[in-house]
Order: sequence, then structure tokens, then C-alpha cells
Amino acid sequence: MNANIKINDFGKRLKTMLKVDFRRMFTMPTVYIMLGISLALPIIILVMTSFMGGMSEVDPQASTQAAMFTNVWQAIGSAGGNAMSMDITSMCNINLLYFLVAIFVCLFVGEDFRSGYVKNLFTVRAKKLDYVLSKTIVLFAASVGMFVLYFIGAMIGGGIAGLSFDVAAVGASAGGIIACMISKLFFALVFVSIALTLATVGKQKLWLSILGSLAAGMLLFTMIPMMTPLNSGAFNVILCVAGGPLFAAGLGAISNVILSKTSLV
Repeated sequence: MNANIKINDFGKRLKTMLKVDFRRMFTMPTVYIMLGISLALPIIILVMTSFMGGMSEVDPQASTQAAMFTNVWQAIGSAGGNAMSMDITSMCNINLLYFLVAIFVCLFVGEDFRSGYVKNLFTVRAKKLDYVLSKTIVLFAASVGMFVLYFIGAMIGGGIAGLSFDVAAVGASAGGIIACMISKLFFALVFVSIALTLATVGKQKLWLSILGSLAAGMLLFTMIPMMTPLNSGAFNVILCVAGGPLFAAGLGAISNVILSKTSLV
């Protein structure tokens, strides 16, 4: 009986926290700015690099110095999953969003500490575990929106730039691209949880949490092409769908400890 009461209480608290967090997120201009950047970024990259590629054809020497986008799916990733590739197609693709997600997490959580919302929240009703779990879910939902908008922007940008949409030309398939996107979405949980943990460490020191999140992201950046290649399969999906939440749960527990053992200001 007591166990059922505790479960019901936890469910009600979490539901309330989720409502508050979603409401607060969608009243912040920052989320719309980030979503707008996610949509516009691939359009700008594909159109501008296509234009630059056309201009460089005048100079044969210049045209061999940079590998430009020739296929729209290059904006999503590469089939080989080569983490050591340093050309423009591997550096300026959807994987850039992981850093944007980390920055947004730091901005969103940092605002809670800056405004004093966190201190008031924990004083009145909420538990720190509820806060961490709610933030993880809400910010993961925001990251999904950013990735979906980037995908849409890539399709628009590819059409404007006149790039090929042939999936076979990049060594992938329609199923592989779907698996790739699912893998990337759940891999975003890793960046969300890392940034959330560092935001609880930095608190009002926004610069500290952002720098820490970007540094951690740089260390993980080479893993992304290997974990989420363009020709992903069931193994990649299972690995990310299972690993992302497990990683988030582990760092969420650390965030809970940090909030419980340190000052909220």
C-alpha cells in the first residue's frame, strides 16, 4: 500500500514538474532562437558551400583543396563513420547540433539558478531528483525538435543548392538513414545529461558550464560518426536507444547528488 502511494506521489510530482518546465521552456525566446538556427544552419551551409564550390571551379587548384557537398545526405553524416576525416562535409553536418544542444541546456538550467527559481522550487515542494529527471526529459524533447528541424532544413537546402538526393551514391539506404536519425536522436541524451550535470556544477556561472560542456563534447565528437553512421543498422539503434538513457540515468544520479550536497546559489 505504501509503495503504491509513493509511486503515485512520484508520478504526480514528475507530471507537475514536466508541465512547469515545458511551459517555462516555450515562454523563453532562447528555445525559438535555437530551433530557428537548427532549421537555417543546413540551408546556409549547403547553399553557401555549393556557391563556393561553383566559384572555385574557375581555379582548378582551389577546387581540389576542399571537398564540397555533392549529395544532400552528406549534411546528415557519412556511411563509413570515419572519425578522422577533417573535410568540410564531415565537420559541417548535423553533428554540429550536439554542441548547440549542450549550449541550450546550459542556458536553460543556468536561468533557473540566476533567477532564483531553483531555490524557491526546492523550498516549496519539488525534490531534486524530480527536477533532474524533468529537465532531462524536457531538454531531450527540445533536442529532438532541433534535429528534426535540421533534417527538414537539409532537405530544403539540398533542393535549393541542386544537390543529389540519391542515397545509394553515399553508400546508404532509406532504412539506414532512418536508423541513423534515430541513433542520433538518442545519442543526444548523452550531451543533454553531460551539459545538465555541468550546469548543476556551474550554477550561476554560465560561462563555466558552457565551456565545460563544449570541452566534453569535443572529446565525444569523434565517437558520433562511429556510433551513428549514415548506413546505421539495428545494432546502432539498439546501442544508442539503450545506451543514451543509461548514460543519462547515471549522470542524472550524479546531478542529484551535486544538487543535494552543494549550495543552490
